[in-house]
Amino acid sequence: MSALEKVFGRTAQMIVLENLIEHKNESTYLSGIAEETGLSHSSVARVIDPLLDADIVIEKRLGKQIRTFRLDMDNKTTELILDFHTKLYKQFK
Repeated sequence: MSALEKVFGRTAQMIVLENLIEHKNESTYLSGIAEETGLSHSSVARVIDPLLDADIVIEKRLGKQIRTFRLDMDNKTTELILDFHTKLYKQFK
């Protein structure tokens, strides 16, 4: 169980966010997140939208159908989340 899950519980959005944090300098696909987390493709698609709306995640389209995602490392909110995640991880280690 991750440090975020210990505090906030196990939700699909928290699982996706944790996955993106683990791969913070990489772009990934919905199917990649789904495969790594064990969530369905539709669950990942549903919970990534609020992260996009909050500008925590950047979407880049490759062609008409392929979408890639990564954390927006230039966003202040993302910076705060990463700092909080690091401190929380150390607390529960």
